[in-house]
Amino acid sequence: MAAAGSWSERVLELVLRMNSLQGGGCVPFWVQGFRVGWALQGVAERLCRYPDVFTLAEGPGPAKLELSERLHSPEERTAAVQEVMADLQRQGAYPCLREWRDELYDVKRQFSDAPLLSMERAATPLLGVPRYGVHINGVQRRGSQTFMWIARRSMTKPTYPGQLDHLAAGGIAAGHGVWATLLKECTEEACIPESLAATAKPAGTVSYAYQQEGGIYIECQFVFDLEVPDSFQPKVGDGEVQEFYLWPLDQVRGPPPQNPAQPSMCPGPMAPIPHNLMYLYPPQCNCAPPCTPPV
Repeated sequence: MAAAGSWSERVLELVLRMNSLQGGGCVPFWVQGFRVGWALQGVAERLCRYPDVFTLAEGPGPAKLELSERLHSPEERTAAVQEVMADLQRQGAYPCLREWRDELYDVKRQFSDAPLLSMERAATPLLGVPRYGVHINGVQRRGSQTFMWIARRSMTKPTYPGQLDHLAAGGIAAGHGVWATLLKECTEEACIPESLAATAKPAGTVSYAYQQEGGIYIECQFVFDLEVPDSFQPKVGDGEVQEFYLWPLDQVRGPPPQNPAQPSMCPGPMAPIPHNLMYLYPPQCNCAPPCTPPV
C-alpha cells in the first residue's frame, strides 16, 4: 500500500503541475462584450501594435484586451486575427507559433454557443481561449484481467513527440462536434471501424489550465471509454501514432517517470473509468486530483 500511495502522490504532483495557472499578470480577452480568454500582459501589449484589431482598455477598473468592435461578423474577426497571428508567426515571436498547423479552433463564450470567431490552433495560447478535445480510453477484458490500449505518439508530432497517449485522441476543430471528432479520430489514428467506435460511452470531462512559454493553455477533454473485443487490434492510420501497446492496468499505473505521457493522458482522462478508479487513485491515498481550471 505504501508503494501505491507513493505513486498517487507523484501523479498528484503531475496533475498539480498541469493545473497550475494562478491568473496573476493575466489580462482578460473580450469579444463582443464577452470574456472568452486570457492573455499575459506582455502578449496583450504586443497585440495592441495592431490597433485595427486589438485594443488594451485601461481605465478605473482592471485592464482588458478587446477585439475591435468594427469587426462585425465571425468571418471578419477570423480573418483579422488570422492575419495578426500569421505576422507574429513570420517574426518568430512566440514558441507556440512554431507549431502552426493550418487548423482552426472555434472561439466561443461557452462550448454550446455559436463561435464568435475561429483562429489558428497554434495561436490559441496567446489569447488563452479554451481548447476542447476528445480522448478515448481503449479497454479490453481478457478473462479476469483488464487491459488498456496505449498509443505512442509519432516522433514527427509537433507536440509531445514519442510520448504515450490514449488509444485515440484529438482536438475539436472549428465546425466539428464531440461525436464527429470521436469517430474521426478513432478511424484516422487507430483504424477503428465506425460501428465499434460508435459504442464508446461518455466518461466525463477533465479540465486543466497552465502557463507555458508566453501562452496560457486552458484545456477541456471529453473522455470516452471504448470497450473492445478480444480480437481487436488497432492499426496505425494517419501516422500520428507510431505504435500501440496492450498493457494490464498495473503497467498503465507504472511510475510516471518511466511511462512518460502527454499531460492530457496521465492521469486525468483515465480516472473516470469506473473499474480503473481503484487502481489509478487508491482509496487509501487522500489524493483527489483537481479537475477544474482556477480561472
